[in-house]
Amino acid sequence: MNRRRWLTGALATAGAALLSACGQAGTRLAEQARRMGEGLTRRTQRLLIPRDALAPTYSRAEISPDFRPNGSVDPAASDYRALKANGFADYRLIMDGLVERPLSLSLADLRARPARTQITKHDCVEGWTSIGEWTGVRLETLLDEAGLKPEARYIVFHCFDALDQREDGERYYESIDLVDARHPQTILAWAMNGDVLPVPHGAPLRLRVERQLGYKHAKYIRRIEAVESFAHIGGGKGGYWEDRGYEWFAGI
Repeated sequence: MNRRRWLTGALATAGAALLSACGQAGTRLAEQARRMGEGLTRRTQRLLIPRDALAPTYSRAEISPDFRPNGSVDPAASDYRALKANGFADYRLIMDGLVERPLSLSLADLRARPARTQITKHDCVEGWTSIGEWTGVRLETLLDEAGLKPEARYIVFHCFDALDQREDGERYYESIDLVDARHPQTILAWAMNGDVLPVPHGAPLRLRVERQLGYKHAKYIRRIEAVESFAHIGGGKGGYWEDRGYEWFAGI
């Protein structure tokens, strides 16, 4: 009886281990399949749609009367609160990483650059859309000022907000490739609907990358980093939500 119980237990343990191994292998295969599908989607869009093809634009009459803010609406981090209390007068945008000339720019510096205004639709992964007007400096303008090094492949946006609102919480971040970074509609917006960018919508500076879903539009930007790979940042998937299972390429 003891031997029978031992054999039964051993077989059950082995079976559980086999199922676990199969489950882990299945998870790995599913992840590989997802990444292959994402890569195919990105390559197909790049092949079929010209790099400078514009997202649809709208008239002022079509601006949404109530534009719902996505993600964080008022970061609790002490460094952000200190800047907000002073009307962002001390704010500096840092651009570094794989660049020849790192930048440190105030809001006045950013507003002194040639500005672009566009009225576009924000498509949220949760299923809602809103139309708004955005004004800001083209990201390409700053990339050219900083001078990208040849090995730079991605642009990473480091943000002030932690979605759990803890001081030591994981700060939001996002990344895009150079195709989207240099797109004419990719801007760092400091105004919305003809007024100063509101805090719920990412003040003092947010990304608008109009050919991607809303979670790619990083808000509360504090630093922009040019990198060869984002494997060493966060969970290594290229963004806060990507680290939690979202696709890195969110093209629409």
